[in-house]
Formats: sequence, C-alpha cells, structure tokens
Amino acid sequence: MDENRAVIERLVQCLNDKRVEVMDDLFHEDAVMDWPQSGEQVVGGDNRRAVYGAFPGLPTVTPRRMLSAGDLVVLEATLDYDGPVYKSVFVFELREGKIARETAYWAEPFEAPGWRAAWVTPAPS
Repeated sequence: MDENRAVIERLVQCLNDKRVEVMDDLFHEDAVMDWPQSGEQVVGGDNRRAVYGAFPGLPTVTPRRMLSAGDLVVLEATLDYDGPVYKSVFVFELREGKIARETAYWAEPFEAPGWRAAWVTPAPS
C-alpha cells in the first residue's frame, strides 16, 4: 500500500474515533491547513491543536474516493456533522511521510435541476 495513502487513512480513522491527538503523528509541526472557502489558514501544530480542541463536534468522515501520486493525495469524502452533511475534497501534500499542507473544500449537496435529467445518471454516493 502507498505510504502516503496510509497516512490519510489514519487521519480519517482518528477523526472518526474522535482521537485528534493522533494528528500530531500525521502532520508536520509546521503544516498549513488551508480553507479557501472561509479564507482561513491554520498554521502550525499549536494552532491546529487549538482549533481541533475547540471544535464543537467533529464529523464522521466517509471516504468516497482517494487518489495518490508521489507526495500528493486527494480525498473525496462526505462529512456528517449529525445534521449538516457536506461533500468535500481534500488535497494533501506530504513531505517525508507526514502531511505538510492540507487544502479543504466543503459544499452542501443540492437537488439537480430537472432540465438535465435526459442526459445524466445519478452519481454514486
């Protein structure tokens, strides 16, 4: 198995287990978490630990697809916050077997417009 892919699988598992302390083993201390939609960056381990320590409720992460090549891993997943559900894409850049940068995008699902129905099929969940 691809070592970088295994790091991301461990990240998903630690979030689902609500064991954020495991993130210290997976992220470089100088890692950047970039959240373009909200215009925020979490820079460094102290800030990451503070954000995740204050998180009101971690989601359940259900991977849909993961692609990896070299030091890049892309994860498509559903995040379920026991209510709001978001479709998400994470782009992870790894260095020496740990996450150096995470860029995350989230979107709420929406109903497809009827006018496209003749040309599309339902996508897998």
